[in-house]
Parts: sequence; structure tokens; C-alpha cells
Amino acid sequence: MSSSLLAGLTAYIESQGGGEGLFPTQMESVHINRSYQARTPIRQIYRPSLCVVAQGAKEILFGNERLYYGAMECLVVSMEMPATGRVIDASPESPYVGVTIDLDVTMLREVLEQLETPPAPPASPRPCVFVGKVDEPLAECVLRLIRMSQTPKAIPILYPSVMRDICYWLLSGPYGGELHSLTSAESNFMRIAKAIYFLRTNFTQTLRVEQMAEVARMSPSSFYQHFKQLTSVSPLQFQKQLRLLESRRLMVADAASVEEAAHKVGYESASQFSREYSRMFGVAPKQDALNYQRLYSQFASRKARTA
Repeated sequence: MSSSLLAGLTAYIESQGGGEGLFPTQMESVHINRSYQARTPIRQIYRPSLCVVAQGAKEILFGNERLYYGAMECLVVSMEMPATGRVIDASPESPYVGVTIDLDVTMLREVLEQLETPPAPPASPRPCVFVGKVDEPLAECVLRLIRMSQTPKAIPILYPSVMRDICYWLLSGPYGGELHSLTSAESNFMRIAKAIYFLRTNFTQTLRVEQMAEVARMSPSSFYQHFKQLTSVSPLQFQKQLRLLESRRLMVADAASVEEAAHKVGYESASQFSREYSRMFGVAPKQDALNYQRLYSQFASRKARTA
């Protein structure tokens, strides 16, 4: 199945003009990537998603946790969070090839309710990012999505059923318990998710842990403990990362100056902003924005082609 999935992804990439970089599909939730070389780390917001590697290898760093995943392994992100990812194994002869599929929490919940024996949620909070094996049923579902992308008229009819299949195999697998937590409205996992949504909406403001705990309907101490167990960072570190990632977007997409970006994301001091930005990204804000623009400008205008 591994060779079939790699062949299907490669055929799609070649149908889109070949080369490397990010390749969109006719499905907004499905993105394909090919790289001929190892890449520098990229900090970004990860949404709940399934990231499957067909060839090569990647790593992800979230908080102080570092995970590696290679051919026929997948990364599952069950909560929106900032993290750093990069390709670590790729060459022109054996490029990195992978696909990312956004997960639909509502669909996961619907499938879970239909399981005769639903997976038990974990007894204690675990990080909301984990690596697992891609078995044949899951790989077949991913391949069906890739093939479907060449027939846009089929997508509205077939896409929901394939995504339900993916949800089923994920919930039936060894990490079904973690995904079960994602679907339970009253779980600590979902309470933290609500607080993260609040953070995402108000990250430019000065926030206190007590405010976020109130949104999560938890005591401040319990909230802080569960937040760090799930995300590997403190709530205020999480907020700082959101600010700095948004400032990068403003400088790259909107051509904002360093001072403008700093002010818009909530910093009163441009010098403090520059210090924290350089500490997070490893380079000064202006230079990093230029590097980022050069890296992705060649892929930004790509549109999915049909046969």
C-alpha cells in the first residue's frame, strides 16, 4: 500500500506541473507537499489534522516535545496550537512526499456515537499531538481522496463518506482515546480548547490566567496544569507565540513594518518585540519576513488543476 500511496501522490503532483513545494487540491482540507531537500524549521499554527508521510521524514516541535515521523507514519494534531515543523529527510532522488488533511470534529463525534465499543478516553491528560502508524485501511482512504481530487464533480458526493472512513479508522486505532477526548464537550480537553479559542480571539490584549480559567470553567491551578500537559507550554507562552506568528503574517502578507506589526499584536515596546521575535524564530523580524517571502512566493499563486 505504501508504494500505491506514493505513486498516487506523485501522479497528482506531476499533473499539477511537478516540482516541489505545496500543492493545493480541489478539497480545501487536503494539501500535498513535496520537497527535494531538508528544510529549515517553520513555526505556524497547526489545526486539528492528520499529516501522512508517504516518503521521507519530518519532525515537529511543540513546547519542549519533539516528535519524528517517517514513511507510512502519521502525525495527528487534535487541538489548534502553535508548533514548529520541518522536513528532515529528502533528496532529489528520494523526495519528501506527504499530505495533510484537516479533521472535522463534528464528523468525529458523529462516527464515535455510532461505534458499538467506543474507545475509552485516557485516564490522565496527554499531549494533543502524537505519531502513529498508517495501516492499509487508512492509507487506502487517503489514496481515494487524492484520486478524487482529479474529478471535482465527485467531491461533494464522495468526500464526506471518505472522511467518515478516516474518522472510523482513527477512532478504532490505538490512539482512539485521545480523539475521543476531542469530541466530548465536557472533557478537560474541550475545556482547554475553549480557552484556546478565547486566546486566539483576544491574544492582542493583556490576559490573566484567571480569565482563561474562567472561560474553561476550571480553577486557575487545574487550568494551568491541564493546559501545560496538553500543549507543553504555559497559557502566557502560548499567547506570546500567537502574537509573534501573527506579526510575521502581517509583515509577510500585509507588508507591515516591524513597528506596525509589533503594535498591532499588542506590544508597546518595539525593542521588546524584536528581542522576543528573534528568540522564537532565530532571526530578526525584518530579515525573517524577507526570508519567508522568498521561500513561499513561488508557491503562493498555485491553483489546483483538473484533468
